[in-house]
Parts: sequence; structure tokens; C-alpha cells
Amino acid sequence: MANKIIFMGTPLFAVPILKSLYQNGYPISVVYTQPPQKSHRGQKINKSPIQGISETLNIEFRSPEILKDNKEEFEYIKKLDADLAIVVAYGKIIPKTFLNLTKKGFFNIHASILPRWRGAAPIQRSIMNLDENVGISIMKIVEELDSGPVSNIYKIRLNQNDNAQEISEKLSILAAEKILGNVDDILEDKVKFTEQDHSKATYAKKIEKIEGKINWNEKAINIIGKINGLFPNPGAFFNFKGERYKVLKAEMCNGVGMIGEVLSDKLEIACNNNESIKILEIQRQGKKSQKIGEFMLGSQIKKGLILENV
Repeated sequence: MANKIIFMGTPLFAVPILKSLYQNGYPISVVYTQPPQKSHRGQKINKSPIQGISETLNIEFRSPEILKDNKEEFEYIKKLDADLAIVVAYGKIIPKTFLNLTKKGFFNIHASILPRWRGAAPIQRSIMNLDENVGISIMKIVEELDSGPVSNIYKIRLNQNDNAQEISEKLSILAAEKILGNVDDILEDKVKFTEQDHSKATYAKKIEKIEGKINWNEKAINIIGKINGLFPNPGAFFNFKGERYKVLKAEMCNGVGMIGEVLSDKLEIACNNNESIKILEIQRQGKKSQKIGEFMLGSQIKKGLILENV
């Protein structure tokens, strides 16, 4: 009898992984994803990226609002009698009662080097924390969040200029490659799982918009980490005359001045520790993004201003 695999995921990060399994002949019996979301003004219904690729590949998908106490989905998965479930940023809690409904269990691809950065925003937190490496961990799901035993961890080096979007793409491609061998090992009972060192666990809580506010009193490298870690959303920002300016790209410099002082007509801004950052790309509130040369032509932000005071 052919193996049966359940796939559970929602964002773009999960798409290459599902495609890799499908294109390499792994039998996806059903896909679970979050329900379509209404846009802010309610004019448009936005399907999840995983729903979109499931429709393209003609794979059956289901999008329940919740799994807890959901008898219909419990009975559906139980009747399916699947071999295993692969979960990639599904975004919903999988109840303990569901975890025994497949023969081999439920397995998660988590975008961190566990036990570091359990939780909702591991890539952003890794970059903001200036970690040396980022990675993916393949783990068996247990009741407690991201605390299950790990079979494999794959790492890539984090460079100073990498942003969250770029790292997400790299890790997604890495996971799409590595999941194939891991699924084979799980199905053939060749995989070995190791308990995490729970004493070393750190948590990547959900990003709040207010965290993006730039504090010029920080070191330049920390500000760069925030800009890169929060790109493209929600973004790092500063306020000027009641408007928000999102900083999309910047680099470290060694300009010296008062904290928050605009040091040049290229929007170099003084930070702590006799350092500065030079903004390379910016987006004024309600406007499109601009390279700094174009932006400065019509900007009121001029050399000599101190941003915290305006």
C-alpha cells in the first residue's frame, strides 16, 4: 500500500517544501492551511500561498478555522490512516489528541536552530539578535510548543546584510532539499531523535509593530539588525514631523555626531559609540519606496537636523 502524507502549512515559506515533496513523487493525501483572510478594507479575499499552490497542483486542501474540539477534522484524519504529517508554519495549534492519528507522528520544520528561538518569529529574532548562524530544525511535534525531539539541524551563516526576506527564501529552499531524505528515514524507521536541552531554550515571540521604532542611541550594528530583521514587514522606522519613515536598507558607517544627527545630504545618521548608519532605501508613509538619492531631492530632512528632536 502506498504511503500517505498530510501536509500542513500556510505562508510562502512552506510553498517550496510542498512543491518539492509533490514533484519528487511523495504522496500528499491532503493539505491543511489557514482559511482565506479578508483584506483590511474587506474588498478582497486573500488565499494563503499554500492554498494557491494546492489548487495549482490539484491537491485536496482543507482550511478549518480551528482544530481544537473539531470532531469533523479529527474523524477525517483518523479515517485517512496516514503515515505521517509534515507541518511547516501552519500557524494553528495542533491538539494533543491529533498527534497520534498518523502511524509515524507529526513532524515540524522549524526555522531556527533549536532549542534557540522557539515560537512565532525565529528568523526575525535571529537577525535582530545578530546571531552568527540561522537554520532549520526537523522535530517531532509534542504538546509543548517547539519542544519536541530533533532529528536534524541544518545551518547557514548569517551575513550582516542579510534581511528576513532573503533568509526566509534561503531556509525554505534548504528545507525543500533536506525534507526528502528525512521523510525517507522516518518512513523506514531509520531516523534518530534527540531531546532538546530545554535549559537553553529561548523564545521568538511574535513581532509587534512598535518594536520597529529606531532608537538612535543604540549601536549602529544593532540598528542594522533591526532594519534587516524586520524587512519587509512590519519594518524599522523613525518619525519626522508626524510622519513615519520606514528604513528598508542601510549600511554601517563611521560618522561622528550627536545622537540622531543627520550628518550628510545622503542621510547618514549618527548613532551611539561614535558610529553612524547610511540609509540606502526608504519609504515615506503612504508613498512608494525610494533610493536615497531620489528621496533626498524633495525631502525636508536635511544635514544638521537631530531626528529625535523633530
